[in-house]
Amino acid sequence: MREKQIEQRLVKAARDRGGLAPKFVSPGWDGVPDRIVLLPGGCMGFVELKSPGRTMRPLQIRRKRQLESLGFKVFCIDEPRQIEEVLHAIQTT
Repeated sequence: MREKQIEQRLVKAARDRGGLAPKFVSPGWDGVPDRIVLLPGGCMGFVELKSPGRTMRPLQIRRKRQLESLGFKVFCIDEPRQIEEVLHAIQTT
């Protein structure tokens, strides 16, 4: 399965929960996660998507830590089965 297919499933799953998962593009700030997930109730998280078995690059790990240090939830998904678990984690707390 390709990263794009996992990404499409994430967008659909967020929409099915009444939310959005827009592409996150930040010119001049490399290494940011691929998607911002916005769910009902003001729940928000960032998601980096990878092909199965792939991991985040060092810069992406640094950005993840930066966002987490500000109190945001940041996840990496490389398997479709992780989507529901991540969305649940974003929607709770």
